Amino acid sequence: MASSHSGEDLHVRTLQALYRRTGISQANLACGTAGAPLDPITAARLARDGERPGPIRHMCSGFHSSFLLLAKLAGWSPDGYWLEEHPAQVAYRDVIARAFRTTPARLMIGIDACGISTFAFPLREIAWAYAVLADPDAIPSSDPRASLAGHLKTIRDAMLAQPELVGGTHDRLDTSLMKALPGKVVAKGGAEALRAVGILPGPRAHGGASVAGGLALKIEDGDGFDRAGGAAFVEALRQAGVLEGQALRSLARYHRRPASDPHGRVAAETIADFELAPVGELV
Repeated sequence: MASSHSGEDLHVRTLQALYRRTGISQANLACGTAGAPLDPITAARLARDGERPGPIRHMCSGFHSSFLLLAKLAGWSPDGYWLEEHPAQVAYRDVIARAFRTTPARLMIGIDACGISTFAFPLREIAWAYAVLADPDAIPSSDPRASLAGHLKTIRDAMLAQPELVGGTHDRLDTSLMKALPGKVVAKGGAEALRAVGILPGPRAHGGASVAGGLALKIEDGDGFDRAGGAAFVEALRQAGVLEGQALRSLARYHRRPASDPHGRVAAETIADFELAPVGELV
């Protein structure tokens, strides 16, 4: 549910098991099928077998299922669960506002490609939210988000335990990062080259701070060729002392993404060239 998954059989079986246990009908899914499945191997197999992918293979089907489950638990009709006035969407806006220390009326709202509302926040606020996800116990009791701490821990621990469900088993940076640093980071990217990670408390390379942190990155043009985002994100984590050694080497295909010629020879690499600056030097 906290994923933009690849639409592999693993993801489909997980959701179908949830539907069986709760009595939710898969027919209620309204996320569409555009771009499904993300995993090219699964897509090729479905095409070979003449199978058209259904909405359950869409990257957002887990997210949509959370609204169907909420409607089921609350006794609301699942009809139109994606519409702004549906009580599931009202509850969604309320919890998003609480998580970002604002009010529903002040949210900047758009419509995601999957049909559900999405929200605009400054990158600093996104990084802060991921830091809170990384260490919900650090939320002060006076903070309006304190009541969310238990739920955030449940989400964080589920993502840490099953990184393949957050992304997929093939070439998904979120999954690869969490597997390279097991129990140390919780990662989830978004559309148009938005990437974010919550860094759990613990030692950093070069003697860095051990408190929880968050990092958010956005490629301004949407990174249509998927070259800049991974390279910049991994490099930022390296400079922040989160990635080093074998963990960094295991992410080389994202850090320095190669481009090959028609004969399979490496013709170029994507190299991120920047230096992180402490926030204090920028204000």
